[in-house]
Amino acid sequence: MTYTEEWVITWARNAYERGRASFGIRSERAALLVIDMQDEFVRPGWSPYWVPAATRMAPRLHQLVEECRAASVPVIWTIFDDTHLGPDRPHALRLLPHADTDWRRPGPAEVWAPMGRRPDEVVIRKPSYGAFYDTPLDAMLRNLGRDTVIVTGTLTNYCCGTTARQAYERGYKVVFGSDVTATDDESRQEPELAVLRKGFALVLSAEEITNQLASATPA
Repeated sequence: MTYTEEWVITWARNAYERGRASFGIRSERAALLVIDMQDEFVRPGWSPYWVPAATRMAPRLHQLVEECRAASVPVIWTIFDDTHLGPDRPHALRLLPHADTDWRRPGPAEVWAPMGRRPDEVVIRKPSYGAFYDTPLDAMLRNLGRDTVIVTGTLTNYCCGTTARQAYERGYKVVFGSDVTATDDESRQEPELAVLRKGFALVLSAEEITNQLASATPA
């Protein structure tokens, strides 16, 4: 067969728009990662880094958290924070437009209270975008016997997308929540989902994730 330019472009476009990974979710092998649903990103008007779309999707994500708890899927929260007073952060971050503001955290970052994090659920404070970079997340997941991560939270194309890629590179099956992730410019949501859909993750809605968990959970 000769692969024409038209054929390869059509194949790629179909994979970006409608591709679907061929694995499912087993509740006893999965963990839910709630990425950076913290005050500065979700609390309305509190910081210049507020992500209004994250505030709007927070109730849907909260419901998914409850569904995962009911299915005995561990919930692991992350926070983008000034760990170790900041010297462990990638050096160039302060030089990028993302950090071009005078706003500073008034104290340690915290999960936005309406998300309802429980005291017995792990919180990982990370120094950069990806949740695996310089954190114990990989060791935690392996100790829990989990080989599938469900990525949710904010920002879709920064911390969530980076975490999904890092998980993929470490051999995890990655499920990415299409409507339980959010970013600061909503026009960037679908382009990020398209790349993840084609090459890194099983992209599902919260309802689809819940349905798979329900079908995989023993009565």
